[in-house]
Amino acid sequence: MTTNPAQTARIALVGDRSPTVVSHTRIPRLLDALVERDRLVLDAYWIPSEEAADTEAVRGFDAVWVLPGSPYRSEAGVLAAIRTAREEGIPYLGTCGGFQHALLEFARHVCGLARVAHAENDPDAEDFLIEPLSCSLAGHEAVVRIEPGSLAQSVIGSERTVERYFCAYGPSRHLETLRAHGLRFSGHDEDGQVRIAELPGHPFFLATLFQPELAGDGSRPHPVVRALARAAVRHALERRERQPV
Repeated sequence: MTTNPAQTARIALVGDRSPTVVSHTRIPRLLDALVERDRLVLDAYWIPSEEAADTEAVRGFDAVWVLPGSPYRSEAGVLAAIRTAREEGIPYLGTCGGFQHALLEFARHVCGLARVAHAENDPDAEDFLIEPLSCSLAGHEAVVRIEPGSLAQSVIGSERTVERYFCAYGPSRHLETLRAHGLRFSGHDEDGQVRIAELPGHPFFLATLFQPELAGDGSRPHPVVRALARAAVRHALERRERQPV
């Protein structure tokens, strides 16, 4: 363990917390491991999806992590939290449902695709961005190939990784439009399907269809989780420096 003093940041965990969602039950152990291994202290607050609809819900936090557990009780709340993080430069991580909704938020509010929908939330919609995967990834591990020079590659440290999933939905249409408006798809499976998205120019904006919080037994945080924690600490330091003396 390093002897450096602990560095602290506040993180908003957005989602409808449940003891039946494995990702949610992993969070306490991951937070403890970040302290023990990296001296990174994340002061975590759970924000239910309904409460996230408040425009002030995630302001003042140093990171926002939208966790799995969809369908969320409030799609609008999750999208509001993501939009705040994107527009205000708050470090963002979205995993599984957080990945899907990051793409949905970007499509609606940046690309002008106001009518695109998530099939799990709105199965009767006419235009889907997120649809059922042809083969469910629930409980599977699979290879992800990562673009060199991307944020994802710098975080994970490799151009190939094997990751765990627990999802049945993914992006389908309009991906070229999202790309044309600045979203980068930096990770794909071996069939070329999108598995990682990031936003160049943002301090830290990363979304993965896989679930890094499920890596191992939680005692060694996945590089993506560690990178979010470091980005949160940087944000906290910068925020304190901007405060008047």
